[in-house]
Amino acid sequence: MTSLVRDWLRPERPEVPEPVTAELQRRRLKIELLIVFSVTLGMSGARSLVSLLDSLLRPEPLSRQHVALNVPQAASDLLDLLAQLLAAAQLFAWGALGAYLLVRGGTRLSAVGLDRLSPRRDALWGAGLAALIGIPGLALYFVGWKLGFNLAVQPSTLDDTWWRPVALTLSAAGNAVAEEILVVGYLLTRLRQLGLRENAGLLTAAVLRGSYHLYQGFGGFVGNLVMGLAFGRVWQRTNRLWPLIVAHTLLDVVSFVGYSLLRGHLSWLP
Repeated sequence: MTSLVRDWLRPERPEVPEPVTAELQRRRLKIELLIVFSVTLGMSGARSLVSLLDSLLRPEPLSRQHVALNVPQAASDLLDLLAQLLAAAQLFAWGALGAYLLVRGGTRLSAVGLDRLSPRRDALWGAGLAALIGIPGLALYFVGWKLGFNLAVQPSTLDDTWWRPVALTLSAAGNAVAEEILVVGYLLTRLRQLGLRENAGLLTAAVLRGSYHLYQGFGGFVGNLVMGLAFGRVWQRTNRLWPLIVAHTLLDVVSFVGYSLLRGHLSWLP
């Protein structure tokens, strides 16, 4: 087992890009980063900060306030399904944008671990990462909630329909694709090209990941910051992005679908 872990943590094909030195090209990369995150997760981070400030200004403590992640978006059952699918499609499109810009800039997707080289191993390590991150993360959330640092997060308030598990699974996969491609594969590659040190790039990406979870409270920020540090370091060591996508998808599927099934049956769930 030790040798298996060591082999997986050793990059098979390290393809660290050379730092960009031409000033015009560096400026274009910075503008590209600004535009990409202004329309995707960076804007989500700014909105989350506003949401947290609004929550802090309310008379109720954070632990008595609720925030729902997957909510009904239309009165009609069919239109609600369509709206949920469109929301998931947007997330997949964000991930596709990051992948496209990498390829357009001369970086092969295999260089960031988006290939079919070892799907079984990627899936197994993704499941392991999900367990490693998920259990402590859940404990951290509940401790933060009870201490008043978090809002009561409801992963889903969708009605009990036949398509709810499908919509929630697609939402989970969309979150994973968007976040891991943009915040890990795309952002860390671009920061390497701009000459940022590995640790500085890792911290930058982790802070970004935490920022768009601020709407959940301070615990949401800290928990996702830690997750970002762990996931980012795994990618820096392995150049494999699929395990992170698998792990993130599993975490969100368990959270979204599990909550929707257990809601109302466990008194301690928000």
